[in-house]
Amino acid sequence: PPGPTLTLFALQEMIPILLALALLPTLTVDGFASPHMRSPWSSSSGGPTAHGSSFVRGSPKSNAKTTTYLNSLAPSVAESAVDLSEYAPRNIIGFKYWASTMGIEKNDCFKLEEQDKKQREIYAMTTRSTEAGTAVLYVPEHLILSSSKAMAELRTDGMAEAEEYLASVGAESQLREYYLMLKVLLEYQKGSDSEWHKWLDALPRYYSNAVAMTEFCLTCLPPLMKKLAVEERDAQKLLSYDSIRSVPFLADDIKEGFPRDMVTWAYQIVYTRSVETEDGDLKIIPMGDFFDHASDYAEIVPQYDEAGNYYAVTAYDVPAGKKLRYIYSNPRNPSHLLARYGFIDEICPATYCKLLPPTVNEEMIELGYSQEKMLFYRSGEVADEVWDIFLYTHLSSVSLEDQQLLMQAHRTGDAATKLALHDKYYHATSAALLDHVDGFIEDIDRLIKKAQTIGVDDVDSIYIRNEHPRLPLIHKHNLFLRETFQNVRDRYASAAMGGEGVNWKEATKVLVEECDETECSIAECIQVAEDEWSCEGGLGDRPKSQQVILAE
Repeated sequence: PPGPTLTLFALQEMIPILLALALLPTLTVDGFASPHMRSPWSSSSGGPTAHGSSFVRGSPKSNAKTTTYLNSLAPSVAESAVDLSEYAPRNIIGFKYWASTMGIEKNDCFKLEEQDKKQREIYAMTTRSTEAGTAVLYVPEHLILSSSKAMAELRTDGMAEAEEYLASVGAESQLREYYLMLKVLLEYQKGSDSEWHKWLDALPRYYSNAVAMTEFCLTCLPPLMKKLAVEERDAQKLLSYDSIRSVPFLADDIKEGFPRDMVTWAYQIVYTRSVETEDGDLKIIPMGDFFDHASDYAEIVPQYDEAGNYYAVTAYDVPAGKKLRYIYSNPRNPSHLLARYGFIDEICPATYCKLLPPTVNEEMIELGYSQEKMLFYRSGEVADEVWDIFLYTHLSSVSLEDQQLLMQAHRTGDAATKLALHDKYYHATSAALLDHVDGFIEDIDRLIKKAQTIGVDDVDSIYIRNEHPRLPLIHKHNLFLRETFQNVRDRYASAAMGGEGVNWKEATKVLVEECDETECSIAECIQVAEDEWSCEGGLGDRPKSQQVILAE
């Protein structure tokens, strides 16, 4: 019967783990074989130390098999290669055993959690309260895949044709990602002979990002999101077709087969699981790639010692049962997160305002025109940069003199002059804002209705599940945008229509989001006198960026 059989299989899978744990050195109360995890910087010659001597870890395997594959005239994909079908099970038990035998160390507060039986989301979390500064995970350097090591290993004379092709299509800037893809493909090709086979077998096969979307899905995206999705798909095609066919050490099964099965999967791994370090290297860190994304504040700070070993260190006191997260990308651009990583951040505080002027000049960029700064907040607030761009655009047709006065005030930090200009033209700029918001809401409503006509709201729809399984996520993204834009409209509509409204420049109480490189915090500020404010909370005197998210 299925039940007992699965139970017996699980027990059989656990036996090697239990045996391996029995052979490990005695664990400390922190859950590690030695106390070096607490001090990532204790050694400069071979990693951390314990009791004055180097901590011994498994050394990298010989590269003899790699050399054989690179020199083979007729390489082939091993029969033991990972099953890449979208719904293939992820071998998490085998991965945990592999990690324990290869030198990856986890604090006893660290756990991998499976959200559902489909294994769509597997993430790291805490099992107990964990103090700030605790190393919860250690990964030795030899297990970290990186673009620099991949290029050193694979960038031979035989790769000249592939690189020439990439240069001819303008993709030379993607060489780091390209060689990391080739490394993943090479290890996939080796099957169980690969040092990373168990890790590869634990990775997702199903993705919901732009590369995985159907053509119909693209038609349900708003213009900017569709632009991002097309760019992602174009980048994948440039790195996955003709250039791959010129790689001498890859099997014909990979080069001539259906790209989604192998090459596209490698692309997904590199673009969704790699992180860029300060030296410009791209790294994929087995086990460290199971941390979720954070949009508000991150639990994890990545650190490396002099030998290149990786440590995941807690940024604050983390309670039990909390997801361990770090920031993948700009948390205030949910469209990019969906296009690149394939998820919606439900606590994302803001989104790009989707303003796409016919032309963007240097002065507009100087005023702050960028997707990172032109924000609509879920509270209905609008970033200062958005108002500046609306004012600049309006002045280009009514007063070039005031337009240059705006630029001069911006460059010199003359807040009073800038405020006076905003007050003078507020009726016109708020009307322009409302016009933009109404136009976007009208467009997004059409897309929402389009998805609803084929049953996207029906959670049991077999058609959606089989033909467009990613459409519900796109629909959720569109609903998030509509809600945010509606909140902006509700906040400013009366002022734009000539009513009293809420003039954001006349607030006497504001909530300010303050962020530095590691965290964000909210400060509540009350005006006690002209140009004098009293604030509580926030990040104090630390260097930070500030953004008003609510004004009264």
